[in-house]
Amino acid sequence: MPHSHSSAQRGRVRLARGASPWLLPTVAAAAVSLSRARRSGRWAAVAVPTTALAAGMLWFFRDPEREIAQGRVISPADGVVQSIMPWKDGRTRVAIFMSPLNVHVNRAPLAGEVTSVEHIPGGFVPAFNKESENNERVVWHFDTELGDIEMVQIAGAVARRIVPYVPAGTKVEQGERIGLIRFGSRVDIYLPEGVESAVEVGQTTVAGVTRIDRD
Repeated sequence: MPHSHSSAQRGRVRLARGASPWLLPTVAAAAVSLSRARRSGRWAAVAVPTTALAAGMLWFFRDPEREIAQGRVISPADGVVQSIMPWKDGRTRVAIFMSPLNVHVNRAPLAGEVTSVEHIPGGFVPAFNKESENNERVVWHFDTELGDIEMVQIAGAVARRIVPYVPAGTKVEQGERIGLIRFGSRVDIYLPEGVESAVEVGQTTVAGVTRIDRD
């Protein structure tokens, strides 16, 4: 169910839902230190790191509009393809590593109904580490035209919170925003048996834009 945006909409960048617990305190600290820096050298010294941190938070939590691509399965995440592995049940797992520099809003890989959203507690080792499969994660299942599609959001070493945007039972469009992972992480998508991957290890992906499957 592809959809498009006007060029004006595509140029817009908003802040991600779920950013406020981190963003508001840093922006407030920067504002206070900047206002007091005019009268105090000590506050001027504080203003530099607080302003830099606030700017970094604004960059990290950016959420740009996207023109959603056409294709059966599109990337749920911005990042780099870390691995492509055949699974015992015939599916293929495509793992996408997200660095702190990537947009961290994830999108629905297909149109369909969210049948389950399961939070699984775990550790916080770096997302590029094999042991990250035991990390804190949220497992999604979508009922789609290709059948059941599984997607997993995995928290990384710095990421301590995954924020789902939609609950089970929600019907989503392909490319619709469905959640956020704070600070460095990984997203796995499982392609059904018979569906081949169109991406390669090391390839850069863009959520809602990069096609994952091959005709």
